[in-house]
Amino acid sequence: MVSATNPGTGAGSGPHERLPGSTVMRYAAGSLGTGGFATLPGLVLVYYLTDSLGVTALAAGAIVTLAKVWDVLIDPLIGGLSDRTKQRTGSRRGPMLLGAIGLPIAFVLTFAVPPGTPPVLAALWVLVAFVLAATCFSLFQVPYIALPAELTSGYRERTRLLTWRVIVLTVAILLFGAGGPELRGSFPDHPLVGYLVMAIVAGIVLSAGMLVATRVAPRSTPGPAVPIARAVPTAPAAPPAPRGRFGSGLLVHYREGLAALRDSQPFRALLGTFVLQGLATGLMLAGAQFVARWILGDEGAVTLLFVALIAPALLVSPLWRILADRIGKERAFRLASVVFLLAAVLLIGMTWAPGWWILAPVALAGAAYAGMQTLPMAMLPDVISHDRAGGADRAGIFGGVWTAGETTGMALGSTVLTVVLALTGYVESTAGVRVEQPGSAVSGIALSFSFLPALLMLASLAVLTRYRLREHDITATEESA
Repeated sequence: MVSATNPGTGAGSGPHERLPGSTVMRYAAGSLGTGGFATLPGLVLVYYLTDSLGVTALAAGAIVTLAKVWDVLIDPLIGGLSDRTKQRTGSRRGPMLLGAIGLPIAFVLTFAVPPGTPPVLAALWVLVAFVLAATCFSLFQVPYIALPAELTSGYRERTRLLTWRVIVLTVAILLFGAGGPELRGSFPDHPLVGYLVMAIVAGIVLSAGMLVATRVAPRSTPGPAVPIARAVPTAPAAPPAPRGRFGSGLLVHYREGLAALRDSQPFRALLGTFVLQGLATGLMLAGAQFVARWILGDEGAVTLLFVALIAPALLVSPLWRILADRIGKERAFRLASVVFLLAAVLLIGMTWAPGWWILAPVALAGAAYAGMQTLPMAMLPDVISHDRAGGADRAGIFGGVWTAGETTGMALGSTVLTVVLALTGYVESTAGVRVEQPGSAVSGIALSFSFLPALLMLASLAVLTRYRLREHDITATEESA
């Protein structure tokens, strides 16, 4: 718990104190950036590469995967940087600001490939720009995820904080998922111009939300560095990593991330569940544009898909918080996951009977998705708090490993989709060129949007059974801290 904070942040409040509404809303504003960047590239980037730049499906998948692999590699490093920045300056605000300023620039560059660029050069352009965007995103996202454990120690207050974050997140998904393609579609005769305009507008909104959120980062009085690794009373402390060697300084962050996974069984269970569910939702997100074009027969139908997904999520987000307060976060999370699984199973029917009826199970999935975001994100600060009782303050490390896992799941969703497209004979094209897809490719799109996510949700429910932290465990931990 911090020893001193900025006035009005509410950081370090006790289990029964409420965070100021301004703190809750400023923190939630960051989800305009995180939700927007997680949604829009996942929705349109593969389609942009295959259907506007003429890049093959496998190459498009490789680009997204390589950028995300880079993201996964740097997240633990940024987590360690975040912890050390807090130790040195008393706040995690510095890395967050760098990310908030750099992300919109890199995002615009991703969709600024000049017309007529050969597919190979276009692919390289997108790869470099998207890697830069992913780096900036991690600089903001990793410390952002660590903040709830520092803003409040209240078990239920964290649920309130993260509920509002997910409400803004769902608004961001709707805003970017529906508004982005609409902006792009405003230039039917110049699709590359449409993508660029979409990216510029999106970049402005991304930056605005992230800059607001940086102001909520609590500031404590800097003190002596706290050991990151969990203290073990029966063993001598490990010698500090040598600061003069670049490689050693980097490797220590990976060791710290592995130590966090090794030491915290609740973290392993929660992260494993979230990664599998991120893969399921990432697969559906990447496939939504293809479902709209080749199953519903209307490229613009992706807007209706997102409205069907987000409208229920906005309505039921507060209900998941109420349910979590009554039966516990982990039980409510399990229920949300089961509802999403049911929706995915129902969507399998589109393989044989495509039609607008799929909006109904998509809406059911949206209601479940609100819980699948709110509840694990509210459980993560509990896990960090439980770990902190062992004598370590490594919220940034936990945030870095968490972001790496989340990124892995979402990235593999796009990768799995492109593999399925390639195996089923999907035909790529350049802007303005019309093609017909074989029936096998259309079936592959349908199964990628339904059957495969259902299998992943079943696996995630099995992993979730290993999460055993309850409210009384967290309350006891906080009272003894």
